[in-house]
Amino acid sequence: MSEGGGRFWQRLVPVRSERSGQAAAPERGERFWWAHQRAIAPHPERAEASESALDRALLNGVARLRKPFSRDRQRAAEFVKQVDAQQDWANDLSDAELLQTAQSMRAVLLREGLTTTHSARCFALVRSAASRTIGMSHFPVQIMGGWVMLRGMVAEMGTGEGKTLTATLPAATVAMAGLPVHVVTVNDYLASRDAELMGPVYRALGLTVGLAVPDQAPHERQAAYAADICYCTNKDVGFDYLRDSLTLAAHRGRARLLLEKVLERGDRMDRLLLRGLHFAIVDEIDSVLVDEARTPLIIAGNAQRDADEELYGATIELVGELELGPDFVIDREDRAARLTEHGRDRLGELVSGLPAAWRSKRAREELVQQALAALHLYELDKHYMLRDGKIQIIDEYTGRVMPDRSWERGLHQLIEIKEGCEITARQGTLARITYQRLFRRYLRVSGMSGTVEEVLPELEAVYGLRTVEIPPNRPDQSRDLGCKLYLRAVDKWDAVAASIAACQAEGRPVLVGTRSVAASEQLSEQLTALAVKHVVLNARQDAEEAAIVERAGESRRVTVATNMAGRGTDIHLAQDSRESGGLHVILTEFHESSRIDRQLFGRCARQGDPGTFEAIVSLEDEIFEQHAGASTKGMAARYAGTEGALPRWAGTYLRILAQRSAEWKNAQIRRATIALDKKLDSALGFAGRTE
Repeated sequence: MSEGGGRFWQRLVPVRSERSGQAAAPERGERFWWAHQRAIAPHPERAEASESALDRALLNGVARLRKPFSRDRQRAAEFVKQVDAQQDWANDLSDAELLQTAQSMRAVLLREGLTTTHSARCFALVRSAASRTIGMSHFPVQIMGGWVMLRGMVAEMGTGEGKTLTATLPAATVAMAGLPVHVVTVNDYLASRDAELMGPVYRALGLTVGLAVPDQAPHERQAAYAADICYCTNKDVGFDYLRDSLTLAAHRGRARLLLEKVLERGDRMDRLLLRGLHFAIVDEIDSVLVDEARTPLIIAGNAQRDADEELYGATIELVGELELGPDFVIDREDRAARLTEHGRDRLGELVSGLPAAWRSKRAREELVQQALAALHLYELDKHYMLRDGKIQIIDEYTGRVMPDRSWERGLHQLIEIKEGCEITARQGTLARITYQRLFRRYLRVSGMSGTVEEVLPELEAVYGLRTVEIPPNRPDQSRDLGCKLYLRAVDKWDAVAASIAACQAEGRPVLVGTRSVAASEQLSEQLTALAVKHVVLNARQDAEEAAIVERAGESRRVTVATNMAGRGTDIHLAQDSRESGGLHVILTEFHESSRIDRQLFGRCARQGDPGTFEAIVSLEDEIFEQHAGASTKGMAARYAGTEGALPRWAGTYLRILAQRSAEWKNAQIRRATIALDKKLDSALGFAGRTE
């Protein structure tokens, strides 16, 4: 058997594999793992191993087959009984005794490891601390989720099931064992909120809590990561890792670092932000490890201002001489523009007599293709917005603005020329890494999300992460009203407005999900014309996001939002809203990933509340045109002149076809990104500034 195949079969048995360490280990192996990793110093991380294509293919195929036969959920339920058996003992402790007991567990865990008995005792202590400090006691299903994450797996828990509180169980337990813990969230607000909300729980156990957010001084970030438990975002921890990589440069060897520490030569060590990559709990793990994994994190520097404005300005003027079709084609699915043979010849004629910068055929063709993409594929209020005279990128998965990020290879500067903004300096790459490579370097990774099913094979094949579905605390009361598909977008928006009006008449709140800032504002104008009172939440109102979402459950309240509203903040129903039928969610355009649709639908009917959801879409939606173009045209021809909604099967068919095509394409991009990153290729990515 090949080496790659051998690694695959080793990862199927319930022992820790050399590469991932994610599978549940026997008690003895677990004790060894924690004691061994605790001893590694001073800047540990998992060595990166290469796997064969056979490894990835077999793991991908086995992941779904294994789930129905997995006993992990049963083991988690059995663990709940062990925690319950310890709970009276923990609850009988005074506050001082609780603190003293938690501190004494450090030595026990360091000596004997995270055995099932010790873990159950720690969970009982955390549960008691939460009840005393913040008035929240973990439900049995939350204990199940905590056990799953402690064992280095992914807990699939529905929206509103209390994942923030669940994370305190493995975080505090691992911290008591002496390992630094990173609780990774998807945005700064959630990191700040969760650190503040859960801080009292940790402090009651004698643990310290840190918060790493943008605009902190280096010593503040060091202090945050020096805490037992640090709340941070995926981008912050990624860029801080890259900054440490630049600091360590070519002298990264553990033996050398340890020698410097022993000899108290702390110059470089004092400048390191992280203490290594020990244990990570990733909130919304599918968003971080899958959705955002298409684009590498890049630290850039060495500004190049020489004649940039003149070069980019000339490029924008030059592409105005090229014609769509004869000279170039637009590939909206790949979001790329490509010159034809005729276009390359035409470009050669146009640049004759221009300065030396245009003499390189490869360089000028790449620059012109970037300019064509900037003009034809990147849209204002969809892919980016203007704020204070600057281009700010909008995250296509969350709808949030990404400050201090820029596109590479001149694309950002070309869009600035397009919008008449001041040109920023193009920067060269100093360090880069993909999320795939970053999180595979943690000694142990775990996570939680409400939408993992679709990417379960990829999480196991790429990260070695198994997934366990956790049942809801209360039965799901949501009702799916189906999909309404219309020929034209104008008919779709009329139907959306009618659905909103009907819900308001019943006294119900409504949450409308849109894919872009422009779409949310278009619907807002239509509702204003109809005198429908509403509030808009998009990248322009991101500072007020939490407050807007929290009030979305009030009676007759209408909230129009981009998909940023799908995650992070709970929507609590007012009593009259609950009695009138609960929150109604309307999706106005399917996303490339069906998981994002489910995230939006999951905003209704949390914790057993009533609620309904529906999709109202049209054949003119971008996803149908880009990823199911032929079928969409055929459908439009077949039902030309039809009034009202098309047959329900048509919407279901097009959604499945388009989303599967898009998800397959995005998976291909993620695999290519890993390969390019390993070669330090300058592929398109976001550049994080080092200032």
